[in-house]
Amino acid sequence: MYLPVKDMTGNQTGQIEVSDEVFGAPVNKPLMHQALVRQLSNARLGTHKTKTRGEVRGGGRKPWKQKGTGRARQGSTRASQWVGGGTAFGPTPRTYVKAMPKKMHRAALRCALSAKAGAGQIVVLDGLSLSVPKTRQAAEMFKALGLNDQNVLLVVAEKDQNVDRSVRNLPAVKLIQSGYLNVRDLLGHDVLVLAKDAVERVEAWLGSDAALVGDAGTLAAAGTEE
Repeated sequence: MYLPVKDMTGNQTGQIEVSDEVFGAPVNKPLMHQALVRQLSNARLGTHKTKTRGEVRGGGRKPWKQKGTGRARQGSTRASQWVGGGTAFGPTPRTYVKAMPKKMHRAALRCALSAKAGAGQIVVLDGLSLSVPKTRQAAEMFKALGLNDQNVLLVVAEKDQNVDRSVRNLPAVKLIQSGYLNVRDLLGHDVLVLAKDAVERVEAWLGSDAALVGDAGTLAAAGTEE
């Protein structure tokens, strides 16, 4: 598979051959959904907390005697039916972490990259470098690429302070390093802009076990059917 390579002025300088195992894999939607749900779930803190009747201060004395008052029997003013009482079956701190085999996670990334490549939503950028941090220069670059009205995920191989500081004020652009590539960002942005050196790192990372994508997809499909 070949992807177009453009420079910072928007001119196409050629093509780059990419691995079909990474950018041309079969798209498994249930697998991508499982990876997305897992990522969103793992991002939850789980620090919500309510107090039970045993944790609310007070309520140690019985409000009135058991019989003879004509009212319903009550044992504490901190029971859940009282104003100021504890919460019954309220949330407590817990973890929402979901596990996923690494091979299935990498297979989901290959599916997301392949979906982007199949839709023509990947641009390979040749020579991404800025001498000084300048937001206007970065905005002009995306405008020259025809991406000024789209949500862009910019993936670089290594952190560059000038590039980072130039795009951080662009609301429609998110910059990440190739090692932090994830399904949520791939599916949540319209266009994926890959630095040319980042393509090699992505292929080296995701191409190592590409032959097992079928097994991982089968496992994911079986899990969604149950």
